[in-house]
Amino acid sequence: MSNQTSSLFDPRPSSAVKPTAEYRTPPNNEEAEQALLGAILVNNKAYEKVGEFLRPEHFYDPAHQRIFAAITKMVDRGQIANPVTLKALFDNDPELAVEGGSAYLAELAANVVTVVNAGDYGKTIHDLFIRRQLIEVGTDMVNEAYRHDLDITALDQIGEAEKQLFDLASTGDVQGGFVAFGESVKHAITTAEAAFRRSSHVTGVTTGLIDIDRKLGGLHPSDLIILAGRPSMGKTALATNIAFNAAKAHMRSSGQEGGVVGFFSLEMSAEQLATRILADEVQVPGDKIRRGEIRDTDFPKFVQASQDLARCPFYVDDTPALSVAAVRTRCRRLKRTSGLSMVVVDYLQLLRGSSSRGSENRVQEISEITRGLKAIAKELDVPVVALSQLSRAVELREDKRPQLADLRESGSIEQDADVVMFVFREQYYLERAEPSRRPDESDDKFNDRYQRWQQRLGEVHNTAEVIIAKQRHGPIGTVRLYFDGQFTKFGDLDQHHQTDE
Repeated sequence: MSNQTSSLFDPRPSSAVKPTAEYRTPPNNEEAEQALLGAILVNNKAYEKVGEFLRPEHFYDPAHQRIFAAITKMVDRGQIANPVTLKALFDNDPELAVEGGSAYLAELAANVVTVVNAGDYGKTIHDLFIRRQLIEVGTDMVNEAYRHDLDITALDQIGEAEKQLFDLASTGDVQGGFVAFGESVKHAITTAEAAFRRSSHVTGVTTGLIDIDRKLGGLHPSDLIILAGRPSMGKTALATNIAFNAAKAHMRSSGQEGGVVGFFSLEMSAEQLATRILADEVQVPGDKIRRGEIRDTDFPKFVQASQDLARCPFYVDDTPALSVAAVRTRCRRLKRTSGLSMVVVDYLQLLRGSSSRGSENRVQEISEITRGLKAIAKELDVPVVALSQLSRAVELREDKRPQLADLRESGSIEQDADVVMFVFREQYYLERAEPSRRPDESDDKFNDRYQRWQQRLGEVHNTAEVIIAKQRHGPIGTVRLYFDGQFTKFGDLDQHHQTDE
């Protein structure tokens, strides 16, 4: 027993006992909660600093929980949350009456000194919430361990404790409402007119690849586009090319083409992504750039390329293991500060759902993630391109071309997506299937088989296929592209279609 506990039951006279608190208040910080709520009520933009991780239940004071819940609902609806707009809601609230009624909201706002520290206040509140949860889990662990239940083993108790430890996160739903159909028709006509005036006749964000743009009409706002493929097919390379082409087109056309791109690179670092793009721009292999094997004549190219790259509206977030809620909040912030026309997520399976429950059922978690990405596309009115893995079933077939059934871990990927595209490079498989002489095979038969293999390898050399397996707005089909593995670059196969670099 600790010294503090033993002193509470010490039989000696009270004068000989060192004064100690008989009750420990759970960890909380009322001043931080008041400061954060006041900051948000004064300036709703402060909510963006805490919205991706803070929830009403993280607050200790029940009145503060109700206030933050109301603020969250209003901000999600795009409304202003301040003492005036919240007054009617809290006029007769019994929880808030203890604090002074709706006048307490005005008091919170009036006592704000600065909104700069809102993020720090939110982290403090969240940290204290976790500490309170840890205390609860620890108490439950002790109580359960003292219980002698033959049906519950110690390992069962450990499993339950682990579940409680990690089940601390939750997300909300994107709020929306009805829109008059007349407004939707006007928007459709405006979009069609803009496409008509463009020489490319692309209605959405250009991919920079003419044949894909012709097939899709560009990447359309509010669409979820799934780009899938097996390892080494070039998923990341194609997504990077498309994203950077869009950003470059936006820069060169003064905003008339392309768009501002937000790229979530959950697998590669921002530096690795930049090296890929730089290698493409200066036509120097990326491995040579990393090793420093650069000629003197290459440096002027690097200087020019770096100046061009610096002006492109291309933003990279390489934070690992992001949740869908965090992606949504960061996209909102980027759209408000710099504009946003397109989002790329590399890749889908590296995102987290709202809680650890998804880890028990991966299919449900992936379903939640795809719904969340589709909601982001609709809310921000931008195309969201999400890369996805494919199952190993592809490798077991003679024809390695992917199918919709190969989408890994969930049928909801196919269901939620507006467009599903597969990247396929036959050259990759042919290079690993060089014919060898069979037992008792004659020279003529072997040479004939080897020649056919060489001929086919030559036909598909430096080419790739983008298989459009689903498209809500148009036809499906296959688009052949040029692929240069040295620079991880995709381009138009028809050299007459090449755009000026």
